[in-house]
Amino acid sequence: MQYRIAVLVGLLAASLWVPHVYAGPPEGKGPPHHRSADHGHPGKGKPGRDERHYREDRYRSQVAFETLVNAGISAVLAREYAHHAGLSGHRDLPPGIRKNLMRGKPLPPGIAKKVRSGALLERLPRHPGYEWQSAGTDLILVSVATGIIADILLDVFD
Repeated sequence: MQYRIAVLVGLLAASLWVPHVYAGPPEGKGPPHHRSADHGHPGKGKPGRDERHYREDRYRSQVAFETLVNAGISAVLAREYAHHAGLSGHRDLPPGIRKNLMRGKPLPPGIAKKVRSGALLERLPRHPGYEWQSAGTDLILVSVATGIIADILLDVFD
């Protein structure tokens, strides 16, 4: 009789223990249990989706960088043209936005304005596919298709 009770207690304990062994952490929780090329480990197997996209983005940015043009005018000369056109006294950009502009980050919507002054646009160099915009006191040359800033002339509209 004691043997049967011991076996039943053992089976009961085992049945309570088994579900905990198979239980895993909730979805998305806990450490990763497997590694493959799809999980961002370059050089192991077929390149994963993220690695392919990284390569494509890097190639696109390299091509865009090679096709960028410079302004073709100095900031001093552009400042002189702006003063003759009566375009001075603009307020400077806030420091954080100006730092982002210098780092190449996109500007928030509504910060950059198209330069509409005919007197200034007549004197600035023309680049097909690019347009001149003002952001605070700075004059920037922007690609129309991509919005990438090609060149920045600082403090033109002081």
